[in-house]
Amino acid sequence: MNEKAFDALAHGQRRKILFSLLDHNPQDPSNLSNVPWDIPERDEAMIEKRHVHLPKLVDYGYIEWDREAAVITKGPEFDEIRPLLEFLNERDD
Repeated sequence: MNEKAFDALAHGQRRKILFSLLDHNPQDPSNLSNVPWDIPERDEAMIEKRHVHLPKLVDYGYIEWDREAAVITKGPEFDEIRPLLEFLNERDD
């Protein structure tokens, strides 16, 4: 794995977004479901997601984000990080 994969997984919000896309594509980023853990969001967490975490994952190519439709989908580089996500997801069970 490369440095951007580890950076993408370094924060819980980014992990939650990526895990949500393993089985459910697309996702509404304000209401992520089917993730290994549940993190209730506060207003500042939603702001941080929209201004830090989602843009970072877009830059890495792991997601595509349609802000107007409020939908995220797997990006062109998602398959690069998929094996690591699946490995971590299996270990969480």
